Amino acid sequence: MRVFTCTSAQLLALFNREVAHTCVLRRYVHDGRLRVSNMFQPMSTRQGKVSGKGKELTCKSQRLMLQTGLIRQAHPGAFHLMGPALRAVEKLVRLVDQEMGAIGGQKVEMPTLTPGELWKATDRWDTMGTELFKLQDRHKADYCLGPTHEEAVTEIVAAQSNLSYKQLPIKLYQITRKFRDERRPRFGLLRGREFLMKDLYTFDTSEETARETYEGVSQAYSRVFNRLGLDYVKVEADPGDIGGSLSHEYHLPAEVGEDQLLVCSKCSFGANKEAIAADQTSCPSCSGALSLTQGIEVGHTFYLGTKYSVVFNASFLNNKGQPQLCEMGCYGLGMTRILAAAVEVLSLADQIRWPGVIAPYQVYIIPPKKGSKEEAAAQLAEELYDIIPQELPHLKGEILLDNRSHMTIGKRLKDANVLGYPYVIVVGKQALEEDQRFELIHQTGQQTQTHHVSREELLQLLSNCVTI
Repeated sequence: MRVFTCTSAQLLALFNREVAHTCVLRRYVHDGRLRVSNMFQPMSTRQGKVSGKGKELTCKSQRLMLQTGLIRQAHPGAFHLMGPALRAVEKLVRLVDQEMGAIGGQKVEMPTLTPGELWKATDRWDTMGTELFKLQDRHKADYCLGPTHEEAVTEIVAAQSNLSYKQLPIKLYQITRKFRDERRPRFGLLRGREFLMKDLYTFDTSEETARETYEGVSQAYSRVFNRLGLDYVKVEADPGDIGGSLSHEYHLPAEVGEDQLLVCSKCSFGANKEAIAADQTSCPSCSGALSLTQGIEVGHTFYLGTKYSVVFNASFLNNKGQPQLCEMGCYGLGMTRILAAAVEVLSLADQIRWPGVIAPYQVYIIPPKKGSKEEAAAQLAEELYDIIPQELPHLKGEILLDNRSHMTIGKRLKDANVLGYPYVIVVGKQALEEDQRFELIHQTGQQTQTHHVSREELLQLLSNCVTI
């Protein structure tokens, strides 16, 4: 061991250097806590300004999502999803994956870039019109950016020459980005040129089994919207460019909805106004009065029959060993549209409200301001951050700590209200009292409930939080 002699000044300088080095290391070593100060989410709620032209902010969800930094416009009809918005989308994807898996769906992924020859085979290369993004490669071969994948998936199944009736039904789905050259993209994520969609394609042995599959998927869609806590309307619809003989749409009623719906006041009948006679005023099922409402389309189902399978010869060998065309169905859910539509229908004028199960984070903890009388409770806030996931493992990774201690609790609470996280915990002076209490604010839809609870009561309330 070597021994060095030094003056007190040198020793102090060495000590200060080591302290500084340790502080630098602490800046780069993450302790696992999610802190608001470390999050990249540019908010402009206080300034009242958002990216883009004011005249483009035509609906509540677009304005709120831009103001809170959830999204940022990349170019007309396309948006960057910032971290919290992406978390919400990923949760929605997990929810849909669960429901698709429950009905036997198999997840795949098909290229967005689709050969033009497939679309020409079904004539949709021309009938889709200018909404289809078309391009050529260096060899002058035609391609398109797929808004949907009926041609591609049918070609995949058609390539299986020895497909047996015992292997059907086949249910293939994907959740991928789609493209549509909208003439007038608007309403933020509600009508864009690039969007995330779940598209399911089914192949059955007969019309009867195909209709059974159709009903099974319809029930799965109902479960999706019920789990999200969204009021929806299922209506008969025009098959449009997709085609087929049976079609339904799923809508969230909203004033900004671009579809007009006729809904019966006595029974469950509903129809898109475009799908029924213009002069029809009574329900075809029960003769009840039809009321007109507007809706945001968030899902669509189609029974296709053999429209696509006949083109590509997507067939199977029946129980007599003879080839027979597959009966098809296709089913879409607009994932990013569901997110924006939910924000549209659930939120207050100046505060976002989420379907609880897909909120970016479930719990938001606000410690006291630095230098305040209750500053000592800051340590309790960090301890609470650690205790919650230990006692409630399903909340691991679902907690945000608002460590911006230079701001008052009031200002941070305002941000928490605007962001709409379901559970907000304020750790203030009551946390330092002998009868320790935490303020728990539960934000759901149009209601806000405030509780002053002990730690045990707090954990009990948080145990009701549902996550995916």
